Amino acid sequence: MKTNKSQPSVETQQEAMRIAKATQKPGQTKEQTKLIAQGIEKGIAQYKKQQKEKKRQADKAQKKQRRDKQLVQQVSQPETVATEATSNRSMLPWLLLGISWIGFIAYVTFL
Repeated sequence: MKTNKSQPSVETQQEAMRIAKATQKPGQTKEQTKLIAQGIEKGIAQYKKQQKEKKRQADKAQKKQRRDKQLVQQVSQPETVATEATSNRSMLPWLLLGISWIGFIAYVTFL
């Protein structure tokens, strides 16, 4: 765990110094170059923070989509089971009615 979050990494400092030296103008002092390098470090740090935040937001959105998809699947599965059970139950009265009519016709015919 980092104790000082405002201190950029060594790699960032080196990269900022390299960029500052590459863009150095004739007659520019070392102190001015260091100030430019510090500004570049801050810019790099800010860019990294923005990228982390974008990634975090994308991960949150992806998790929410997965959660919503699972919720929809969980909700739709019981409905299909309930629909099948209801359709089987709705056929039972008609089946019993048909059997009773066949029995009644057989009773009347063979009497």
